[in-house]
Amino acid sequence: MRRGCTGTEKRDCYSIVSVTAPDAPSPKTTGSDLTQRMKGIAQLRAHLRYAIVGQDNLIDRLLVAVLTGGHVLLEGLPGLAKTTVVRVLAGGMTLGFQRIQFTPDMIPGDITGSDIFLPQDGQFQFIPGPVFNEVILADEINRAPPKVQSALLEAMQERQVTVGGTTRALPEIFMVIATQNPIEQEGTYPLPEAQLDRFQMKVRIGYPSAEDELKILRLEHERTSGTPMASADPALTAGGVLELRRAVNTIYLDEMLERYIVALVGATREPRRWDAELADWVTRGASPRATLALAHTARAQALLAGRDFVEPDDILQLAPDVLNHRIGLSFAARAAGVTPDRAIERIVACVPVP
Repeated sequence: MRRGCTGTEKRDCYSIVSVTAPDAPSPKTTGSDLTQRMKGIAQLRAHLRYAIVGQDNLIDRLLVAVLTGGHVLLEGLPGLAKTTVVRVLAGGMTLGFQRIQFTPDMIPGDITGSDIFLPQDGQFQFIPGPVFNEVILADEINRAPPKVQSALLEAMQERQVTVGGTTRALPEIFMVIATQNPIEQEGTYPLPEAQLDRFQMKVRIGYPSAEDELKILRLEHERTSGTPMASADPALTAGGVLELRRAVNTIYLDEMLERYIVALVGATREPRRWDAELADWVTRGASPRATLALAHTARAQALLAGRDFVEPDDILQLAPDVLNHRIGLSFAARAAGVTPDRAIERIVACVPVP
């Protein structure tokens, strides 16, 4: 049974540190400024939920990524609004947005840019590629050949690209939201483990409920019938996003929850210590990058909930999306229908919650 601090006990247990404390990274940030930024993120969430029906979990994960600067991999069948939600997200912020449609015939220069010879000047000039934007939609990323995936790997990890021996920095705000279809494998190049590990979260998208699908049907009818749709001004600027990211870093994470995160990730590497059947399922555990990602996203989740301290449920909610693409399953487990989400569910059940 999960057990955590409740009511007034939370302040005693977690020794809350205010997000507007004097030692915050940005001395120019005031409590009223942060409150205004939080209104902006709430407005952005409302805008997303109005435009995208039945995907509240996806929306919350994307907002966590915005607050942490992490990259997200969206996996789902066609027609589940993967591309649409990213477009709406980018439209709700005053950030540069670019969609890249990946195909098997692409070359690295198609995304990074390349040096073009200008005969009139007698010299080469660098023409930036679409990756030099702040929000990148990498549509059907598993259709990109390995060389293109490697070029994107450097951009995601190092926040820079190297072309013609020259390294160029990407924008301060840079996040990649990639999509892939789990059922079509012809003409695809599965992402290698190193590439998958660069994604902070992998979010699987399922079908909406019957009630939500009815809302989608009616909303689409309004759009196609010429009924004016409500428009929203951008809710966040680049400065607002950076300010919120600084606020995330001030959210308090208690030592016992730090140890819990380490134990969860450690259980993916030593499953036999916790459960014999789990040991037969998991053959590869998560890297320390998973530990850092789980702690960082938990802080962002707490901020979205209006708290300045992390609760155990913040970690439990995010663990599947942070860990599911970072573990490897045995052939026997896959043959038996065991999924990474099921394995993580077993891990969460085995490791005691503080």
